[in-house]
Amino acid sequence: MRTITRGLAVLVLGLAGCSSEPAGEPAPQQTTGLVATTVAATGQAPFDTDRQLMAPSGWTVSVFARVDKARLLAWTPDERLLVSRPKFGDVISLGKDATQQTLVSGLNQPHGLAFDKDTLYVAESDQVNAYTYGKGVVSGRRIVVDDLPDDKSPELRGAYSHALKSVTVGKDGAIYVSVGSTGNISEQDRTATPERASILKVAPGGGKPTVYAHGVRNGTGLAVDPDGAVWTAVNHRDNVGLPADGYGGYKHDVVQAYVNDHPMEQLARLTEGRELGWPYCNPDPQLEPTVSYSNRPFLRDVQTNPDGTKLDCDKLAPTEQGMGAHSAPLGLSFVTLPEPGALVGIHGSWNRKPPRPPEVSFYKWENGTLGPQQTLLTGFQLADGSRWGRPVMAVQGPDGALYVSDDQAGAIYRVTTGKG
Repeated sequence: MRTITRGLAVLVLGLAGCSSEPAGEPAPQQTTGLVATTVAATGQAPFDTDRQLMAPSGWTVSVFARVDKARLLAWTPDERLLVSRPKFGDVISLGKDATQQTLVSGLNQPHGLAFDKDTLYVAESDQVNAYTYGKGVVSGRRIVVDDLPDDKSPELRGAYSHALKSVTVGKDGAIYVSVGSTGNISEQDRTATPERASILKVAPGGGKPTVYAHGVRNGTGLAVDPDGAVWTAVNHRDNVGLPADGYGGYKHDVVQAYVNDHPMEQLARLTEGRELGWPYCNPDPQLEPTVSYSNRPFLRDVQTNPDGTKLDCDKLAPTEQGMGAHSAPLGLSFVTLPEPGALVGIHGSWNRKPPRPPEVSFYKWENGTLGPQQTLLTGFQLADGSRWGRPVMAVQGPDGALYVSDDQAGAIYRVTTGKG
């Protein structure tokens, strides 16, 4: 069995998957440097009993609020926490005492949330709205981006709808919107209008979008770093073929042992025109002698780009950071606690065998870029591979705590770090 480790950074070793583990057993997860912390029961499942999570020593985790199907988060200028709920078509506002009110409703799968001073942007599946925010209410709705594609892929029975959009605002006021792919390897998305599997850019105030980054299969995580660059965390493709004989199969075969760890999920800094490869080039993780997802190059996809004529993968800039295949990164935010860096909500795999566990990951900000993945919060997956929770996004609160949304448990956690 291949031994997999990951370098110790500031806090803790992160998770890693072993592709030769037998199917049916949960993916191994490194928790060195983490200790058990109890999330106290609050009455309703899954908190009808105490739950155990792993976190850095001295950290505490409590249920701040119960919000069914909670997804992405944003803090308002007056320190209320907004929670998007695509399933219910609304955005919920949480006060300091966790009092809930509906900020806006009747929307089409609202997902991404972003502020630019007193302007709130809400990304529906087919458009982006701007509102004027003040004293806990919004007004003056206007559409700043419209006609975004949100159809599902019929042949995949909705498995790759990727209809949800994320949004962030650059330091210059430009609006960035993620548009996911129709399918797993739906090449036609690259020539669609607007181009799918992309990050779109819109001028401040709204207008016709242009493509800022290409080949971004599903860049749900979207945020601006301290220097003003836009980053995306990407859900990459499934069922990739073998690039060469191995793993008990032959070139082009789809072999579960290889699929388990390929391709890695991307965490990339974007520039105008950046190409992230999908579906022709796959970011290649380093698995031996130790796991690394830092500055990884690309391999030709043997199913879509066997001779390299669709896209020259050797010419693509390496992906700055990443995480294990099928981690399913969702929310992305830049924070100053536990130290400057980025938090990523790892939703966990849906098709990996054994399953990759959900977690909250941290990437240290250093020398103008992000360092390797570190696990901050884990334990949502039990020994048999079942889960009682799946984190979506983590953000830093004005009180110095971290707040984490969980769409399976229907909860917002408050995580105190002892710093702030």
